[in-house]
Amino acid sequence: MPTQLNAKAGGSISKASAGSYVKFSDKLTSSITDIAKIIEQHKTMIDSIQEIAMELTNSIGSLHTLTVKYARIANQILDVLLPIVKPLPIIPANVKQLLTNLEAITQKIIDNEASTTKTITDVQAGLRTGDVNKIQGHASQLQAVTKTLTAMLPK
Repeated sequence: MPTQLNAKAGGSISKASAGSYVKFSDKLTSSITDIAKIIEQHKTMIDSIQEIAMELTNSIGSLHTLTVKYARIANQILDVLLPIVKPLPIIPANVKQLLTNLEAITQKIIDNEASTTKTITDVQAGLRTGDVNKIQGHASQLQAVTKTLTAMLPK
């Protein structure tokens, strides 16, 4: 029979009074069973979301690799071209500014390559292994990558 603490000064333990009560273990077991049922009902959707997230990060990784590759090429060309073009009076100022801006954008892409690659790789690993902590840890970094890319887009 269940026992309860006696509220008297001695603090002794006595048998529980007659009457029913809900056991914590029953309450927790019922909650866990409900959660398991909900997960099982939505298993296909949860798995589909994970698969889509993996494909999206793969696509982002490929786009990032491609972008960095061509940013490096463009940056090398601009590093040679800008010193030649800047002093030429026949080149309009807006063209010179456009080339300067393009060089700054390509340099930003190159400068952010390592951190962006690490973030994408870690998120892919977290999605593959089901490591929620790895994914959550990079949510703010992915937001920063998106913000950086968005800032580089022409207005």
